[in-house]
Amino acid sequence: MSPTSEFSSPREAAYDPRILVFGRLLGAANRLDYILGRALEEQTGLSHTVFELLLVVGRAGPDGVPVRDIAQARVLTSGGATRLVQRAADQGLIERSPSPDDGRVQLIRLTPAGEDLLLRASAVHARNIEQYLVDVLPADQAEVFAVAIRTLSKNAEQQLPVMP
Repeated sequence: MSPTSEFSSPREAAYDPRILVFGRLLGAANRLDYILGRALEEQTGLSHTVFELLLVVGRAGPDGVPVRDIAQARVLTSGGATRLVQRAADQGLIERSPSPDDGRVQLIRLTPAGEDLLLRASAVHARNIEQYLVDVLPADQAEVFAVAIRTLSKNAEQQLPVMP
């Protein structure tokens, strides 16, 4: 074993329990994102990315949310968030208006069409999540999993840099 490595072979590294659990987490997340995103789009016509944007805006309530907060919540650059907001605006799902406190800041709010689609898509998405995630786990494991994922998410959020 080299002084800079705790592993004696590539196979040993590949089977390290820490590396395996993270790989399984990513694999499950990627597969579920694909399955649930495809189902959401097929059943509502709404892409998963735009749906997640609508959720962020919906959580902000009637006051709206600045694009920089959308960027941070979705781990996007400001340019990426601006393009996402533009796609949703082009679909008539969100609207922009200047902040009353700082005219340079654009606040993003749901339109009535965006609110309606968010509610319909959320019902579809919740049923699909039950089918592919919640119902797969025994009830006691589902609750522990939800707490563990929230803990991991909060910790990772605290470690993120401010998105450019």
